[in-house]
Amino acid sequence: MASTDPKHEICSPFMPQRNTRKTCTEIVSEIRQSLRVQSTHRPFTPRDGHRKLFGSASVRVQCDNRPPSAFSLHAQNFDASDSRPGSGTRLSPLDHKPKFPVPCNVEDPFKAFPKPPAGPVEVKRGPAGARARLLRTGSLTRLPPIEGHPNVKERLNAGPGQKQLSTKQLSRTDHTAVHSGPVKPGLRRAASERTLQTDVDSGIRPTDHKRDCATEPEHGDNKRNREEDAGSLVWINVVAPLLQKLEKVAAGGSEGSVGRLCDLCDRLHGTLAEADMLGRRCKRRSEILRTLFRLIDLNSAQLNVRIAQLCLALCVSGNNLLNICKLIFQISRGEHNDILFQNNSIIDSLLSVLTSEDLSASGEALLYCVGALKFLSGNAAILRLLLDKNCIGVAQKLIQKLCVVEDTNLAIAGHILVQLTVTLRNLADLSDSRPLFVSFSILPALCLVLQQHREDQDVCTNISRIYSKLSSYSECRLALAQIPNCYLLFLELLNKHHQKQDLIVRLLFTLGNLTAKSDEPRQQLFQCDGCMRELLRLYTIYQRKDRPPHTPMQKGASPPVRAQEADDVLVKLVRVLANMCIHPAVGPPLAADTACIRLLMETLELRTVQESEELLVNVAAAINNLSFYQEEASAIRLNRLHIAKLVLKLLLSSSMDAMLEATRVYGNLTRYKDVRDFIMQNKVHRFVVTLLDSKSNEVCFSACGVLTNLALDPPSRVCLTVEGAPAKLVDCLRDFGPGDWQLAGQICQAMWNLTGGSSEKPFDTEERESLREILTVYLDKDEALKWIDNEDLRDFHRACWELEFLPVAQKLMKTLQPPDLTA
Repeated sequence: MASTDPKHEICSPFMPQRNTRKTCTEIVSEIRQSLRVQSTHRPFTPRDGHRKLFGSASVRVQCDNRPPSAFSLHAQNFDASDSRPGSGTRLSPLDHKPKFPVPCNVEDPFKAFPKPPAGPVEVKRGPAGARARLLRTGSLTRLPPIEGHPNVKERLNAGPGQKQLSTKQLSRTDHTAVHSGPVKPGLRRAASERTLQTDVDSGIRPTDHKRDCATEPEHGDNKRNREEDAGSLVWINVVAPLLQKLEKVAAGGSEGSVGRLCDLCDRLHGTLAEADMLGRRCKRRSEILRTLFRLIDLNSAQLNVRIAQLCLALCVSGNNLLNICKLIFQISRGEHNDILFQNNSIIDSLLSVLTSEDLSASGEALLYCVGALKFLSGNAAILRLLLDKNCIGVAQKLIQKLCVVEDTNLAIAGHILVQLTVTLRNLADLSDSRPLFVSFSILPALCLVLQQHREDQDVCTNISRIYSKLSSYSECRLALAQIPNCYLLFLELLNKHHQKQDLIVRLLFTLGNLTAKSDEPRQQLFQCDGCMRELLRLYTIYQRKDRPPHTPMQKGASPPVRAQEADDVLVKLVRVLANMCIHPAVGPPLAADTACIRLLMETLELRTVQESEELLVNVAAAINNLSFYQEEASAIRLNRLHIAKLVLKLLLSSSMDAMLEATRVYGNLTRYKDVRDFIMQNKVHRFVVTLLDSKSNEVCFSACGVLTNLALDPPSRVCLTVEGAPAKLVDCLRDFGPGDWQLAGQICQAMWNLTGGSSEKPFDTEERESLREILTVYLDKDEALKWIDNEDLRDFHRACWELEFLPVAQKLMKTLQPPDLTA
């Protein structure tokens, strides 16, 4: 027979009724009541105190063939000629016979051939495309005495405050000032003949036929000749004296010589730049390099930085490029040398090397170049400099080159990627860098690197550090989530490198970030083939089950992991589970997974709050989220009483976070009568009532949820009233009501359940009168909402007041009216 007593409405705070259409307020309320995204701290990356190519944790430390971080460099290690080594292949002779422009004599075909020079021939290898010339010793051009042209002398020997004479200025000077020595009269050489001649060191052509040059239009050859004449003037009057001064000061070895040498190197660099003689355009660059290389033996970091900067500007290649990069790497290993890289263009030169050099030809040079940048990126000032100089854009182009290498260059590409990814990880610390990581598509590029170097633990670990850092920010998290198959790739890496804790913990942290804010990543991850199998496999591996002391490890078993490291992995893994199950299509099957629920319960049983607080809090949060789904197949539902017993130690701990999560779990589990009986029998309700004294909205909200469910049973109402729950609920309503209408509505629901639908009177006269006064004020819409100053939140609070507080408060107000007013 149905009872005629008024029925009070059952409203579990963690089990709201699902409507087909929800307002945004209802969605927010539901999230607050039940499913919560878990947060955790980002894994800490310790800084390697020693600047080496590969840190102490690198797997390459044990490899004998790894590139060294320590080496010695001397002048003898450099090639003065700076020419690439020959291929060693002997060329076969040509079949055709050369044709000469000189007419042959039929009677004596060799009579008309030009005679060889009487003196020795000096041969100089000029820049590519220059015409070679053979000149007799007596036909070398000679310069006039400089005294005859004082204006030229003054311009060439300009002081520090004056600019050196440029090539264009020199090319406009009177060519009559440069004349050749005595030359035997002869026919003018044809263009085809000049192609068979070689350069000499002077690089100055004879200025015969001045009249013809003045009247004929200036062709390419004539213009080139004028520039060569001007370059020779700069060499003889400016560059050569500077080289002599460098050698003289270096030989002196007096105090302050390093400073003077640095100044001379700066002057030399400026002169060559002004005369447009940098790169490979200077014919006598080998003499410059020879002088610079000799200065390296002085072993001065300050001087060597300038030498390296000038050598890179002269476009050294081959062995010299490698040694210059090694020299810069060697200098950058000392933190005290960081200042030497801040006020010059050496970083621009290094970035230029990364852009222009090819991996197959200069792989080792690129390695030491990126290694130097890695060290320098540890300096905050230089890190900002790298960002301003577009280091991220340069890195993106280098990654593209490294992803298309042949198998023979795969090892050196991996070494370079180790250095490059550490540099990018340092750059990720700058907030200004994050939009650049997105715009330059660095995140998908690194995903491609992971696919190609999935066996390389160093590369994978460094990239996981970049992802764990950047995935904490919305724009980077969105870019990462849009990479096709990134979840499948992460799962594969978790499987392949399950023993490498620092890699595993960062991949899991990244997955936790991706699943924290959006439903789509939650479903995509869960639907990946073998997702739960791999996650639970990892859970089993890192579920620390303390073995008895001196227990021998089985053959083939993984080495033991430290307790804190194991807990770090599980914290991140459980967070992924807690975030994934928020999706309505993922939650039910996950709650029905008995292996998953068993592992969560096992963790609660094995760990203590004192040693594993964060882990137990995350496990409780995951159980709370999973307990939201109450399908028949739910393993949480089947094991609810056992879980209630395990969670009790969290509620009774000294950790407020642990108490809060335990209260939330009880808020869901107290829907069941056996769990409510367990709580009342073990006096847990006393502790829940005490939580109402907390100054935290969330703690009070969770405690009210548990009391709402406990008050469903008449015997429990009496116990709660004896413990003083009604008075504490009135105090909470007074303190929190105007600022949190969701909490105010939950308090009213708890008090409504305590009244038993007006059939019982848990409030004394004073409490009843106080509650009536409070509700009278709160039920006045204008009066209730005047406390909200923020206009943006006013609509939200109004919706919460109308939907969550007003209906239950009106019902409660009716129970407080005198009988004559309610009749």
